[in-house]
Amino acid sequence: MAADSAGLPSNYEFWMQKLSVWTQASTLETQRDICLHLPQFQEFLRQMHETLKEMDSNTIIERFPTIYQLLAKSCWSPFILAYDESLKILIWCLCCLIKKDPQNSRESKLNSWTRRLLSHIVSTSRFDIKEVGLFNQVLGYAPTDYYPGLLKNMVLSLVSELRENRLNGFNSQRRMSPERVRSLSRICVPLVTLPDFEPLVEALLTYHGHEPQEVLWPEFFDAVNEAFLLKKISLPTSAILCLWLRHLPSLENTMLHLFEKLISSERNSLRRIECFMKESLLPEAAACHPAIFRVVDEIFRSALLETDGAPEVLAGIQVFTQCFVEALEKENKQLKFALKTYFPYASPSLVMVLLQHPKDIPQGLWHQSLKCISEMLKEVVEDYGSYGGPFESWFLFVHFGGWADITAEQLLMSEAEAEPPEALLWLLAFSCSPGAGHQQRAQIMVEVKTVLGHLTKLFRSPALSARDLQAAAEENQGGDPRPPACQQLVRRLLLYFLLWAPGGHAIAREVITLMAQTDAIMNEIIGLLDYTLYRWDHLCMEARRSRKLARELLTELREQASPRQVNQ
Repeated sequence: MAADSAGLPSNYEFWMQKLSVWTQASTLETQRDICLHLPQFQEFLRQMHETLKEMDSNTIIERFPTIYQLLAKSCWSPFILAYDESLKILIWCLCCLIKKDPQNSRESKLNSWTRRLLSHIVSTSRFDIKEVGLFNQVLGYAPTDYYPGLLKNMVLSLVSELRENRLNGFNSQRRMSPERVRSLSRICVPLVTLPDFEPLVEALLTYHGHEPQEVLWPEFFDAVNEAFLLKKISLPTSAILCLWLRHLPSLENTMLHLFEKLISSERNSLRRIECFMKESLLPEAAACHPAIFRVVDEIFRSALLETDGAPEVLAGIQVFTQCFVEALEKENKQLKFALKTYFPYASPSLVMVLLQHPKDIPQGLWHQSLKCISEMLKEVVEDYGSYGGPFESWFLFVHFGGWADITAEQLLMSEAEAEPPEALLWLLAFSCSPGAGHQQRAQIMVEVKTVLGHLTKLFRSPALSARDLQAAAEENQGGDPRPPACQQLVRRLLLYFLLWAPGGHAIAREVITLMAQTDAIMNEIIGLLDYTLYRWDHLCMEARRSRKLARELLTELREQASPRQVNQ
């Protein structure tokens, strides 16, 4: 048993022996012993629950085969059930044993056994044990038939009562009292992960009374949200939306859970981040209600400021926005909420342009859209309009980061003799350096214009070398060194050149090796390639050769980056 109880409280064996004695005899001395030890036993149960909740049901069965015996003996002791919070903690422990999707008959039988035990606890806590036994005997039901039926009927009855509450409105004689609703939500705290209780959990979340204050127990919201995050409960989006609208800490915890996935030691692809986003239901909920969107957006804004623009957070914002816009198109076919309610501090005309998906605009008109975006942003940023300063404008723009990358591609593929449009140069400089002043931004534009002049001349060159590209990207001798943001912008232009120029594919690996001299730059290039592929997928771009090269480079660089990180 010592091996089995590893991870459980050290006095597991002691309590197992105590329970055996307590269940075998019902003498006065035994009852006194039970009463004497009830506080310590409750603490033992609490510690045991803390251990069990960290494991899945298979691991529990594997490591602790006698756990079912221990819990069964505890559940059939009226002294234990009657003491303080022991009943509630026993329910928590039993919930840990339920496997949501049983894979075989053994797991199904264990689930049935656990449910019967839970039904026993629930029924005996509401009725006198003798009355239940007499009721079974008169009707001819065996306990195995009676308890699941009782539980199901009880849940359906409560769900009907809660729904009628909504229909009865102010008819107080037929309405469930707020005190009873609150008590019901408290009772459900340890039961939220049980499939049989999901209809009741949903009914409570969508219950709306006429009380000035929230009637549901705060711990109920916490328990439901935790179960949702751990995928231990299946609820419709409407119920999750009600949860987050009624309980802000649940929404904040969901965002923290998402950030833990975004900022991890494992390098996440944007496709994987998109899966995290959709599983979280945050974009869908945000599209359903502006209040959710604005809270999520504000948390992203704070995270971006606190992490000094961490790439993982920036990627999270852009993927969230992509999923949000898709959900908004489905949700707001009749436009339930005006766009201004989602972006109250932004120029409505700018939001309308940014929300347009590039794939819905003919490529020949992209230049016109970019020019329009640049002019509206410039008016706000440099003339300090009524829609916030540079950071607020940049934060809105990076939600739709694809436009900045399209700007770089449009400038690269323009005619070599043509002068790069000032509006597009300004937009590119602003996207990489929102905090720069007018003079510094103008200097970045000059640097980018010079590099673009060299690259556009090389773009259709039949014979390219890595040295040619290195020379094209070199800083002017004797001039001020380029700021880091400008260096990142030049690397982005070089990468897009390699992907799009006919001669760039042959020298791509050599040029990237020369660029990626540090781990930070290596990670930057990996992020650029990943985002480029993600953007092309959403644009349904046909560029097969460029896609193929980008995928190959991304795979190779990730393989190179892993050993370097391990060696550190």
